[in-house]
Amino acid sequence: MTGYSPKMEEIIDFNAVKPSRFALGPRRAGYYDVTDIIMASQFKAEGDDIQALEDIDVLYRALVSVLYNFAPVSGHPGGSISSGRFAQALLFSSLDYDFFDPLKKENDILLYAAGHKALGLYALWALRDELLRAAGSADLPREERRLRLEDLLGFRRGPAAASALLKRLNSKNLDGHPTPLTPFVPVATGASGAGAGAAAGLALAAMDLYGTKAPRVNFIEGEGGLTAGRAAEVLASAATAQLSNLVMHLDWNQSSIDSDNVCPENLKPGDYVQWTPGELAYLNDWNVVYVPNGHDFFQILAAQSFIRSALDNRQPAAIVYRTVKGWRYGMEGRASHGAGHAFGSDGYHASLAEFEARFGLKMPRCPAPAGAAQTEEHFYKTLLTVRMAVDNSPAVSSFALKKTDEAGARLAAAGRKRRADAPDPQKAYTLDPAAPPAALKPAAGRDVFMRETLAGALNHINRLTGGAVMVSAADLCSSTGVTAISKGFGDRFYNSVSNPGSRIYAGGGICEDAMGSIMSGLSAFGSHIGVTCSYAAFLAPLEHIPARLHAIGQQARRALDQKPSDPFIMINAHAGIMTGEDGPTHADPQALQLLEGNFPGGAMITLTPWEPGEIWPLLAAALAKRPAVIAPFVPRPGQKVPDRAALGLPPARAAAKGLYPLLKAGRGRARGAIVLQGSGAAGEFVREVLPRIKEAGLNLDVFYIASSGLFDLLGEEERRRIYPESLALKAMGITDFTPATMDRWVRSDEGRARTLHPFRNGRYLCSGRAGDVLKEAGLDGAAQWKAVSEYAKALEAKK
Repeated sequence: MTGYSPKMEEIIDFNAVKPSRFALGPRRAGYYDVTDIIMASQFKAEGDDIQALEDIDVLYRALVSVLYNFAPVSGHPGGSISSGRFAQALLFSSLDYDFFDPLKKENDILLYAAGHKALGLYALWALRDELLRAAGSADLPREERRLRLEDLLGFRRGPAAASALLKRLNSKNLDGHPTPLTPFVPVATGASGAGAGAAAGLALAAMDLYGTKAPRVNFIEGEGGLTAGRAAEVLASAATAQLSNLVMHLDWNQSSIDSDNVCPENLKPGDYVQWTPGELAYLNDWNVVYVPNGHDFFQILAAQSFIRSALDNRQPAAIVYRTVKGWRYGMEGRASHGAGHAFGSDGYHASLAEFEARFGLKMPRCPAPAGAAQTEEHFYKTLLTVRMAVDNSPAVSSFALKKTDEAGARLAAAGRKRRADAPDPQKAYTLDPAAPPAALKPAAGRDVFMRETLAGALNHINRLTGGAVMVSAADLCSSTGVTAISKGFGDRFYNSVSNPGSRIYAGGGICEDAMGSIMSGLSAFGSHIGVTCSYAAFLAPLEHIPARLHAIGQQARRALDQKPSDPFIMINAHAGIMTGEDGPTHADPQALQLLEGNFPGGAMITLTPWEPGEIWPLLAAALAKRPAVIAPFVPRPGQKVPDRAALGLPPARAAAKGLYPLLKAGRGRARGAIVLQGSGAAGEFVREVLPRIKEAGLNLDVFYIASSGLFDLLGEEERRRIYPESLALKAMGITDFTPATMDRWVRSDEGRARTLHPFRNGRYLCSGRAGDVLKEAGLDGAAQWKAVSEYAKALEAKK
């Protein structure tokens, strides 16, 4: 007999054990220090160019300080300043773009993934415009495609705060985190890590269209943004797909909101993580260039030039700039993250001393206390002082014009052209809901998986559009059937080098978070329809953030170019309690509630078909409406295709209205209404309850909610005709989802008390086959009939 004895440990000596030698396996990417690059290449930069950039930075930092002061005291000055010099180098030396056409697809992109650096973005955009104005650029873009110095008056001010001055100057409303309402901003950012995913999606779209000549997508992030889990997922997936046109510019200032030691450095462990940004990027097979002094323009230009010109390993790249948050602002580190000098304080004016010394101008002193109108006028006078500095610096404005012209010339010389068979999603928006392809019209009586029908519909659209639909699933391509979306385009996962035809993108593995950001970014480019897929239980909550950001971004972009939204599709697979064997952790009725009714009208359209025949009309109708997000909910078990004609049901195309009658009551006796939603409850109802209603002669209207979003887009008169308020006030509901999703359809306390739903018994349901779980929930046919017959009797009693 054996067993543990303390004496055994006494005779085992582990003191001689040393750590094993460990090294990362081979990488396609390389790790570089910019000082080595400079020495080996003999890199040179024009002294006049460096001096012009130094002057631009003085102007820039002054603008950042002014913006924060007059917001008032709102924004993130520290990170805007620490990232400023490498952002200026990008804008004036490294990007290939047409300043006069911010919507040109061939432009390189500069995305502020760290959207809180908005102070910096707005200051830099306005400064560029001001420099080009002063240089006498002949054809500045139309006003709506510019960000002018006057527009800075609108920082963090909405339309309700528009003053007489803002109206006179036609100043834009500049959100606290940038959106596409600002020229050259392709997506809305702000949520940590989500901007990196959107950047990867934009890079994927550009790579698919332009191949090796694809526009570069440059994104600015901080080490704090990399601590978000979705950021690590993005790094892994982008390197795996070899998105070599994706470049991360990492502002490593070591300071977050709460810490001045985010990462380990100088043998001191990090407060948050135990990797440096360069280590994390290189671990994930990104090329890394480390810039030890991220405020040195010579080092910055050398690193950016090396990334543009010298790398040929087809991997994404990261430039890690070691910086100081709040550099030369008078407040450094975390103290300057989301705070700055008090309004009109000595600290504020001290932060402008370098500007005053360099340009020989005195900034106006802030009157204190001052009313809103007086403060705004003072803000404008301060901006005009910056304008005077620009007008008095012809060498600087000439440099800006020369560099902007060179950027346009490089773009023209690059010869970026879409591949001959590039995808075009436009045909997806003109489908006929009443005319499904023959393959999507299954015969009555067959058992069909709705998820496969949905994948087949998207594959049909893919063939029509030349491969515009790309899908990413959380290691669930086969389980959810979405592999079929790529049929005819390539097997396995997309890779820009070895498998560019595939329409399946590996989002990093089990990574709902990242793939939502990536696929929404793909859609935002305007050439593709990004699709994600996972269990509804996980997809709806984890992708709520990228869905919301995409909806915000599309709303802003529509205001700029007046074009409809570019949809992103979230397939909520294995939805609801029909996924019973997995138990309540997966068979979740709550997912629909997280999306339905939680977005502005027309921004999100949820689809809840109850049988396979409704998939095509719902999908076609939703695409035609061009919402920002489409969210189909499909169950895991197969569904028996109903013979709608034999059952006396309207054709499946009726689902395109969003809500439609399965049964209409006759005139005369008291009418009631049953409102159904969800394939489990509706399937049971149609099979078990509907025949008994007819047999018993109950005078009831029965409605099915196929899409509340599509119903909302009908005209008010049509909505009232289909479902009048008088019925809502006496209706009861039967749903696979939570009772909150029934509240708009069932308007009385009695109706809500009678409504059947999975939480009716006040608990989560247990594991089991779909039929058993429906029975436990009281949603099986027998329980439904009991509830309906009692409801009908109560109606009769009220006559």
